[in-house]
Amino acid sequence: MKEKAKAFAIKAHHGQQRKTSNEPYVTHPIRVAKRLEANHFSDELVCAAYLHDVVEDTPYEMEDIQKQFGQRVAQLVAAHTEDKSKSWQERKEHTIAMIKDADKEVKYLIVADKLDNLLELEKELKKHGSSVWDAFNAGRDKQKWYNQSIAQNMYHGLKDSEVPDFFGMYEEAIKRVFG
Repeated sequence: MKEKAKAFAIKAHHGQQRKTSNEPYVTHPIRVAKRLEANHFSDELVCAAYLHDVVEDTPYEMEDIQKQFGQRVAQLVAAHTEDKSKSWQERKEHTIAMIKDADKEVKYLIVADKLDNLLELEKELKKHGSSVWDAFNAGRDKQKWYNQSIAQNMYHGLKDSEVPDFFGMYEEAIKRVFG
């Protein structure tokens, strides 16, 4: 099922590029999936990682995900899919509110996604400087607020034994990128 999800993501994101580099977009969900797989999470969560931006950024719909990958994968993808009809601020406030009480697998997916985005942003900032911020809908200060808010809420409801190492990596990346 994981290979099928990866192939679906490659097809769905064909021709798309990352916001701040010329890298094919699909490299992002592949890295997120690999991080979750390396932490030995469920096949459904790894599949959701491959597919997490498909509904948001391609013509495919949630029904396509559910039909191909089942209810649980579709639920995980849906929990992490933003409503693009809303403003950037509204979308981010919804994610922040939702992550606090979210199912632990949803938390893992969101944080793995945000960590990968920050690590890539950090590379681009080193290469190109602060002009990288121009590629975003919201500038540095709003991005800082958003990432710090995710970090403040991601631990809520998790036992220490349920916290993966990449949560700490995310907090460290926030400090490096935003000071």
